[in-house]
Amino acid sequence: MFYFTGEIVKILLALLLTLFALPAVASEGGSQIQNMTGSTMGIIALIFFVAAYSLVIFEEQIHLRKSKPVLLAAGIIWVMVAFSYNAAGMPDHAHNAIKHNLIEYAELFLFLLVAMTYINAMEERNVFQTLRCILVSRGFSLRVIFWLTGALSFVISPLADNLTTALLMGAVVMAVGGSNQRFVVVACINVVVAANAGGAFSPFGDITTLMVWQRGMVEFTEFFALVIPSLVNWIVPAFIMNFMISKETPPALDEAVVMKYGAKRIIFLFLCTIVTAVSFHNFLHLPPAAGMMLGLGYLGFMSYYIKLHEHSANMSDIPPGMGAEEDNHGFDLFRRIAAAEWDTLLFFYGVIMCVGGLGQFGYLAMASQFMYFDLGPFNANVLVGVLSAIVDNIPVMFAVLSMEPDMSHGHWLLVTLTAGVGGSMLSIGSAAGVALMGTARGIYTFGRHLVFTPIIALGYAASIAVHMLINGKYFH
Repeated sequence: MFYFTGEIVKILLALLLTLFALPAVASEGGSQIQNMTGSTMGIIALIFFVAAYSLVIFEEQIHLRKSKPVLLAAGIIWVMVAFSYNAAGMPDHAHNAIKHNLIEYAELFLFLLVAMTYINAMEERNVFQTLRCILVSRGFSLRVIFWLTGALSFVISPLADNLTTALLMGAVVMAVGGSNQRFVVVACINVVVAANAGGAFSPFGDITTLMVWQRGMVEFTEFFALVIPSLVNWIVPAFIMNFMISKETPPALDEAVVMKYGAKRIIFLFLCTIVTAVSFHNFLHLPPAAGMMLGLGYLGFMSYYIKLHEHSANMSDIPPGMGAEEDNHGFDLFRRIAAAEWDTLLFFYGVIMCVGGLGQFGYLAMASQFMYFDLGPFNANVLVGVLSAIVDNIPVMFAVLSMEPDMSHGHWLLVTLTAGVGGSMLSIGSAAGVALMGTARGIYTFGRHLVFTPIIALGYAASIAVHMLINGKYFH
């Protein structure tokens, strides 16, 4: 019942967002975006987007990958954009506009592909499995596990995205909690809130923060101004939920996993890749994605080194005259690339192109007027956080970045914070929540998360208040 209602509300607000969602500014080719919101093509384009996004929302029910409907809608919307501007005597407008959006996506795609490859490499080398086994084998009490998984989620998600972090810590929660459903539900909520909060103060922690950083709205070091507000966002609901966890100590689980050869070197190279990407952006004024691709080169040579070592080790154990199968050669870079979340990467393409196409019809200009002029920057940015709990925060943030509202640096930090942590208020509001609903199916649900929404909203409000208090210098 609760889940169905949430999905309906999500569809309605997706429609609202696009109705009120690129300002009428000059395009890359110098031509003006026309107001075509009332045209037949404009209305049909909006209907296609809403229909495609509705299919995305019901992905779990209809078993249709989320990338497929938005890819189809994106192509159709841009065909209509081209027809509309050709009819308006502006044949080059659509070409220049779509090139601008393609560049936006290419930078995001390359950055995420490298990050996903490193995460997959660390997973293949048993880095995350080793951490999980350490936690479940120490015999900690449920309350200690509650705080440990929350704290680790907050610390790990700035480097490994909130989705990976939630899956890792969620596995620990379910392994320790066992049949104690109350603990599993509360601890999963705590993990979701902590992972989203941790990802809000790092360009590597969430797609929205990455988009803000790559656009140059917030510099890398300036994200750290959000550390304390993000911490408050997690600590406030965690402190309240802490009293709902018993102090019992379940029996320790006897598990042992050893990291494979080269695991620590890959962790080190991932940190080097982050430093490289930041240096490309801050010192060389090059796109961070170019630095990430250089980091992929680091991993490429390391994979060759690991493969030689493991091949030599395997061959030494094989009797003379017998060959070794290719699968026994161990680590392979291109298999790690192939294991990336391609559905997610293509979904980002579809969303960016859909929203960008709707912007060419003038829908985003309406949002700029309604949200940032009529409501004001503060109310608009708080609303962005609420919307991101209902509509995926990626199209919301891309719409805001496309609007480029004239607001202070403090408000850009505020919208970065709210878009990052607002999704915690509903289980469907973030990738972390959706992932845990899948792994803890039937236990951690939309309805059970909804019971805790007022507590999470209290943390959301507190984080905004703390940001306004301690980061006041950015609002001038």
